[in-house]
Amino acid sequence: MSIPPALSRSLKGSIAHVTGAGSGMGRATAEIFGAEGAHVAVTDFNGESAEAAAEAIRRAGGSAQAWALDVSDAGQVRAVTEAIAARFGGLDILVNNAGISAFSPIDSPDYDAAWAKSLAVLLTAHQLTIRAALPWLRKSKAPRIVNIASTEALGATSRDSPYAAAKAGVTGLTRALAVELGREGITVNCICPGPILTGMTAAIPEADKATYAKRRTTLGRYGDPAEVGHMTVSLCLPAASYITGVTIPVDGGLMARNA
Repeated sequence: MSIPPALSRSLKGSIAHVTGAGSGMGRATAEIFGAEGAHVAVTDFNGESAEAAAEAIRRAGGSAQAWALDVSDAGQVRAVTEAIAARFGGLDILVNNAGISAFSPIDSPDYDAAWAKSLAVLLTAHQLTIRAALPWLRKSKAPRIVNIASTEALGATSRDSPYAAAKAGVTGLTRALAVELGREGITVNCICPGPILTGMTAAIPEADKATYAKRRTTLGRYGDPAEVGHMTVSLCLPAASYITGVTIPVDGGLMARNA
């Protein structure tokens, strides 16, 4: 029996780009990368939020730089990716976390706009950032792509068809690119967060959140953004080299329940 080579669990010196990292799960993920010794490219539609997140990483002793980025703009994606690679000397990890909330009834006059924006930000943006990153990922010793979808891709909520369709597309894109890029050693995985305490869920009354969590999750609570961030970072370890094409719910057991 052959003995597998020792595989590193260290991210020290790796270069990671996290989109939508100005708040919520993205910021938590970026901060974990920073704490693990990675150089972190923090991007967000809100440049001030991105800078605040990067500064928090630097204050904690990490390495980070911020860029404002609209992930639905192909030109911006290419320019910022090139700037990241120039600043840090390459790119090893891409985390497609940027997202929006997009709920609309199918018969709403605003449906077409919600559909178009959902696909642009939640799905098309993923392939834009991946295509821009590929030249540097192909040079990396441990190239990793993690796409953030949602449990709404696995079981939808009423009036969220634009969001659910886009997130389901992310799971399909993940599988397809895992197959396409696997022979190059580039792993592509997907995380589906469930109910998480972020800005998107902040408007939900606390009593409603508690009722939903107790009824739907096996752990009986909403998740913390860092709990998603740690799973994301785990998939980016050099030692995670034989995990690709998978979709992992981080949902407190929500998808495990029938009732």
